[in-house]
Amino acid sequence: MHIQYLSKVALALFMSLALVEAGCATARHSTSSNNSQEQATDVAVTTKTYTDVTSSTSARTDTSITIATSQPKTPNIRYFGDSKGAIRGTDPVAYFTQGRPIAGSSKFTYTWNNATWRFASAENRQLFAANPKRYAPQYGGFCAWAVSQGYTASIDPNAWKIVDGKLYLNYNKGVQRQWERDIPGNIRKANANWPGVLK
Repeated sequence: MHIQYLSKVALALFMSLALVEAGCATARHSTSSNNSQEQATDVAVTTKTYTDVTSSTSARTDTSITIATSQPKTPNIRYFGDSKGAIRGTDPVAYFTQGRPIAGSSKFTYTWNNATWRFASAENRQLFAANPKRYAPQYGGFCAWAVSQGYTASIDPNAWKIVDGKLYLNYNKGVQRQWERDIPGNIRKANANWPGVLK
């Protein structure tokens, strides 16, 4: 009788320790997952219930542990475009690979960030699809000078420049020359204004 009682107490202690360890492991996993988020997050709350066994009476009580998990925000960025697509249907990859603007084809399109992008070839479309942020123009394809001044304006695909591996477009070549008078300063101002100018 005494041995049976001790066996039950030992089993209850073992179960209690196992459940506590499971709860700690879940909390550690949740913390490491939250720390890996690179973007701004919205916090969603989930609740998990674990059963805790008290060793003195072998009675079971439910304990709720609330763990906050994170979901990444999707930035609400729109791209300048017309009936031909983003940046007037110009192939964004061609600026990097061929050093000039080339009209994209309706045969080679790709949808990204709620915009339809056209490309001169399937190869260019594949390059863009693999890394859109590398090839997409800054400031949603709007005029870089305008954004530096706190507003948005359309672009001429022929008024372009690649600076530090990033594509910048301007309203026309005259405005581009004005922007080029202080490229680092205008980029700093535009970065501070973007994406607030879309509101």
